[in-house]
Amino acid sequence: MKIRKDKIEKLAQDTVHKVFGIIPFINLIEIESRVFNNSDTVDFSVTIEYKGVQKKIAVEVKTNGEPRYARMAIQQLISRINDEKSSYGIFIAPYISQETADLCRKSSIGTIDLSGNCYLLFDSILIMNSGNPNKYAVKRDIRSLYSPKASRVLRVFLVNPKKSWKMQELANEAGVSLGQVANVKKLLADREWISETVSGLMLSRPSDILLEWSENYSYEKNEIYDYYSLKQPPDVENELVSFCENNNIEYALTGFSGANRTAPLVRGQRVMAYVSIINEDLEKALNLKKVASGANVSLFVPYDEGVYYGSMKNNIRVVSPIQLYLDLKNYKGRGEEAAETIWNQVIAKSW
Repeated sequence: MKIRKDKIEKLAQDTVHKVFGIIPFINLIEIESRVFNNSDTVDFSVTIEYKGVQKKIAVEVKTNGEPRYARMAIQQLISRINDEKSSYGIFIAPYISQETADLCRKSSIGTIDLSGNCYLLFDSILIMNSGNPNKYAVKRDIRSLYSPKASRVLRVFLVNPKKSWKMQELANEAGVSLGQVANVKKLLADREWISETVSGLMLSRPSDILLEWSENYSYEKNEIYDYYSLKQPPDVENELVSFCENNNIEYALTGFSGANRTAPLVRGQRVMAYVSIINEDLEKALNLKKVASGANVSLFVPYDEGVYYGSMKNNIRVVSPIQLYLDLKNYKGRGEEAAETIWNQVIAKSW
């Protein structure tokens, strides 16, 4: 849920009242809105009194607590503090992550969020509360960043982690519009997960992206067909590859089938593959029997053709290690263990 700027300032002032109100020896004397100095403005200032001494605190409020917004707030607060040597600065947002809180703390700026977390340290006073979840999680941003078209852009970045990209080049490679690339760029920039140089755009925090993506991904997005086969997995896989290649059907092994060929330590007895067209001819050729339980063959019609990006082909086509990690991470039956092996043996080494 996103809060409008005109409402968040009122909520921020109410929250400041609550935070200082629980400290018996602090009196909150005044809140003054829209405070200007010679070069900038802050949203409001707070005057408190303790031990007979008054202290003025500058407060900057943002609708987003991501690091990029925090840096802007820090600059505004420091500009104000430099004019009033005895003052302190506080950044307020709906939710402030530990990363953002650490960023502010390095600049001696306090933090309060509307989810119940705070860290204030000035003079001899420490007020701290942490561990509260984000009450204002903007699910729309998550959905936008990991939507089918946006995830095509992420795959291009993650499969080519050391390459920098011009905007149009990236759009062409991912098969999306320039506007889609611009949207992904903004969402990554807000998190400070992307850097922009003369040579183009490059990821700065690829592991953070893949971890968050895996938390918001499920292989069940695909259309799943479960079968039972009396044959051994390698035999089923070889027959599947032959059928798809002979009939010009796009495919790529994934899950345990892909992991077995990507990281030698991974072992699995379930055939898993993306196949763009699944019909009776394929089922008959492989002698597959549809089952509701006890399946040892799972074929996926992909939710988006982007799953094929970066597929490797060494006689048999396998999805990229990035796609393997996503498909295995939340898969029951040692899927997470296999995903971690892919991460450690393949992905981490490429970064």
